[in-house]
Amino acid sequence: MVNQPISLAQLVMTAEQQMNSGAFKDYCPNGLQVEGRSQVRKLVSGVTASLAFVEQAIAAGADALLVHHGYFWRGEAAEVVGVKKRRLQALLQADVSLLAYHLPLDAHAELGNNVQLAKRLGWIVEDGLEPGNPRSIGLQGRLSQALPINDVLSQLADVTGRTPLLVGQGKPVVSRIAWCTGAAQSMLEQAAAIGAEVFVSGEISEQTVHMANELGLYYIAAGHHATERYGVQALGDCLAEQLGIEHQFIDLPNPV
Repeated sequence: MVNQPISLAQLVMTAEQQMNSGAFKDYCPNGLQVEGRSQVRKLVSGVTASLAFVEQAIAAGADALLVHHGYFWRGEAAEVVGVKKRRLQALLQADVSLLAYHLPLDAHAELGNNVQLAKRLGWIVEDGLEPGNPRSIGLQGRLSQALPINDVLSQLADVTGRTPLLVGQGKPVVSRIAWCTGAAQSMLEQAAAIGAEVFVSGEISEQTVHMANELGLYYIAAGHHATERYGVQALGDCLAEQLGIEHQFIDLPNPV
């Protein structure tokens, strides 16, 4: 059965109803970033709207793209030259739309990067990393059972397909955990303040090693791309089911 196309306006409206991006003060515009053809039959999702992703999605027959990392970040140069020119040119020549959701996709209580990562690992969500904040971009909770820290590492490696990096000092067996996908190493002190024994994020800085040691907890850098693959897939699947369109996720692995 061939899916019937829906309007781009309907796709954008339905995505916004899910993401409620107006509630967030973000570093980039959320929602429709580049307007393409007026009808959408196939939605292709990915983590980042790199040129390689854009080209693969167009080759796969996409009418619209859905990503976590889009364009037009605060502080970037305004000129449409070089990399920016080539990315936009590829979209505009193919008449393909780009939708992007950044912080709204991190924080979403059902479809978000953080809750989707927890779902795959069996972590039990108890509150936000910012307690009581419904738009907290990180979460806290506990493992389904107390585990040696090396078992937590093994589970992360199995789920993400990537070897995580462990630093810091803590108890040999842990149960309290906090996490924030992407690049949230700066939130390590917040994690310690709420009693986390382990904090998981994507990236790591030189100073993170010292902070983890001195705070007395473990820090696991599990990969920015690796930890943020799941929210955009969940949102894409949700939109496809609601609107009766095709959805395909394209993963372009990134070692960072």
